[in-house]
Amino acid sequence: MGERLKAFWSRQHRRDAFLLGLAVGTFGVTFGVLSVSAGISGLQAVMMSLLMFTGASQFAAVGVVSTGGDPVSAFGTALLLAARNGAYALSMSRVMPSGKGRRLIAAQLIIDESTAMAEAQSNLEETREAFWITGLSVFFFWNLGTLIGVLVGGVIGNPLVWGLDAAFPAGFLALLAPHLKDRNKRRAALIGAGVAAVTIPFLPAGLPVLLAASGAVVMTKIEKRE
Repeated sequence: MGERLKAFWSRQHRRDAFLLGLAVGTFGVTFGVLSVSAGISGLQAVMMSLLMFTGASQFAAVGVVSTGGDPVSAFGTALLLAARNGAYALSMSRVMPSGKGRRLIAAQLIIDESTAMAEAQSNLEETREAFWITGLSVFFFWNLGTLIGVLVGGVIGNPLVWGLDAAFPAGFLALLAPHLKDRNKRRAALIGAGVAAVTIPFLPAGLPVLLAASGAVVMTKIEKRE
């Protein structure tokens, strides 16, 4: 019975991880196309996906570059968004392997999707399995999608014609939406949006996004006082 249950979970994990990876891969294609359109070389885009492997941060960096922002602003925005992976790492410490090489690989796979799938499991064995299968699937399809996007980016021309530019703000809205159920998080989002709106006309591209993080800082201090 135990072996049959294990096989069932393995099949389900493989199926879920494949479908999730395939869906994320389509965003990888968009990232590759937008990177080329923003003036980033194909090699740089591919290396970003291989080494950074955090979609929101990569889209943010490309968004800053495409609007004329400097590399420091692009790096700061990407780093700010990637900071959440550090929190994920704390919750995923129980599934980390013992060897240094495997731990390094596992650290690269700590992303939204692998963490969410792992946290949804009922025991440690299933948690570990879901983490690895999901992480590897998303990594493969994201990088494959990036490569395809880079290769076809020069062929399809202006991404505005295809509406691919909408992927960048849509991705941020998708990340933001689940958090708006909480009142304090809605307030933080509104403060951040206000700061960005006020500073956009005066500051270089990318900096308003960084300053928008002040909304979270303000609400954190208010929560501590309460």
